[in-house]
Amino acid sequence: MHWLSQRLSALPNTFLLAWGWQRRLFCVLCGAATAFALPPYNLTPVVLITFPCFVWLLDGALEPGSGKARARLRTGFALGWLFGFGYFLSGLWWIGAAFLVEAEKFAWMMPFAVLAMPVGLALFTGAGVALAALFWTDQFRRILLLAACLTLADWLRGHVLTGFPWNAFGYAVSGSLPLSQTASLVGLYGLTFLVVAIAASPSVLADARPLRQRLTALVTAVAVLAAVFAYGSIRLSTVETQDAGLDIRIVQPSIDQRQKWLPELREEIFQTYLDMSEAPLGGSARVGQPRLVVWPESAVPFLLTQQPGALFRIAAALGSGTELVTGAIRAETGVDGPDYFNSVYVIAEDGTVKGIYDKVRLVPFGEFVPLKWLLEELGISSLAAPIEGFDAGYQQRVLSTSESFSFLPMICYEAIFPGLLPGDSERPSFLLNVTNDAWFGRTPGPYQHFAQARMRAIETGLPLVRAANTGLSAIIDGKGEVIERLEIFEKGIIDGKLPLRIGKTIYETFGDVPVLVAMFLLVAFAAIAQYNRGSRLD
Repeated sequence: MHWLSQRLSALPNTFLLAWGWQRRLFCVLCGAATAFALPPYNLTPVVLITFPCFVWLLDGALEPGSGKARARLRTGFALGWLFGFGYFLSGLWWIGAAFLVEAEKFAWMMPFAVLAMPVGLALFTGAGVALAALFWTDQFRRILLLAACLTLADWLRGHVLTGFPWNAFGYAVSGSLPLSQTASLVGLYGLTFLVVAIAASPSVLADARPLRQRLTALVTAVAVLAAVFAYGSIRLSTVETQDAGLDIRIVQPSIDQRQKWLPELREEIFQTYLDMSEAPLGGSARVGQPRLVVWPESAVPFLLTQQPGALFRIAAALGSGTELVTGAIRAETGVDGPDYFNSVYVIAEDGTVKGIYDKVRLVPFGEFVPLKWLLEELGISSLAAPIEGFDAGYQQRVLSTSESFSFLPMICYEAIFPGLLPGDSERPSFLLNVTNDAWFGRTPGPYQHFAQARMRAIETGLPLVRAANTGLSAIIDGKGEVIERLEIFEKGIIDGKLPLRIGKTIYETFGDVPVLVAMFLLVAFAAIAQYNRGSRLD
């Protein structure tokens, strides 16, 4: 037993004793490796290595229970920022592909975007680790403290300014449906806490404590992991998904982004949508059943309401008992000229527009420029000049079809935000996500986006209908199980049945409040425990 204890203590010495540039490099590498737990790789077990290594790096840099507060905050922030920078650089490098679609205009911005985004997002990770460092200890509770602080950091990242919760640590389990089911209880940020707490728990094997205590802490973490997996497995096997009584046709035309807005191809592209919409039924489609045809984000290559003939042609393609939901650009007269909106239209079988939703959450530096006034004040307004801006819609809201099916539209980027269901509206029949990920080619981006949209279905128990120009399009039930799917750059049609929504989830009922309260209590407990030990932070 003594020999085993020595061996377990010797393993992390490389990280505990690292200092200077080696420690900084290890932090970046740990963060970069953690991103491989995300789609499309889904190497979830990697977090069982990277998070313990990061804890050991913190253990080696922070003297438990003593030291000046400013020094501890500075050290924690620096190491946390480096970890976050590696994580976001490794997980978001693919955004550079968007700047190559129109390389003659945007290629010069690619290095700035690829590096600037990880630099900024890592500030939140750094702040979270800094808070944990302030109350760092040599006991097991430091693992829970780190998990709580990183959870709060992820939540802040999803809300500050316009918010950007992409690749929250909770998505490390998105490749496992059983593990993801816990999102129905605690949401994405609750998953973040569980991922970090369980993944970092092996680090206690190197603690200077009796082996029995260390193994007890580790066994506890394993038991929690087993409980999470058991809950997910039971939910997947016992909750049945039934037919809601509405057929869905999803059109995935796989149109190259470089061709999408060429004036000479507008008619050809529009006709492609019409032809695919009225193609013979296939899959599990049923004759005479109410049907909803779904086109992707900004599918119509012109301003729909300014082309009356287009609505007539859509009606001819739809036929009796069929409606269309499509993404399209909408314009209305503003004070200083036209205002443009990224919108979703509901079009009835006779071609009339039944409902419109304007995208509320716009993509920073893609659809609008944050702090544009500041860039202009600094004399670097050229950063904003190439970007055509959209106006944001008023609020997230539910739309309905003629057959009394209601849905919550999520245009592209909006699907990455948890808790989008409006609290004052009736629970919708399903979630609808229209998107155009053609900008990012065959990079990890579309796969990450798909996984995050699917997490919204698990959180709410609502089925998800997803139409993407170049994929991934799918019909997903309220447990996150994929019923039908088209792959990246596969031109095709999904003819399937809308699953019936399942019961209202605990997360849908209470949202993030219970998790946030628990995180604050854990941090408060850590502060009180340190004070009671007589530790002093100057």
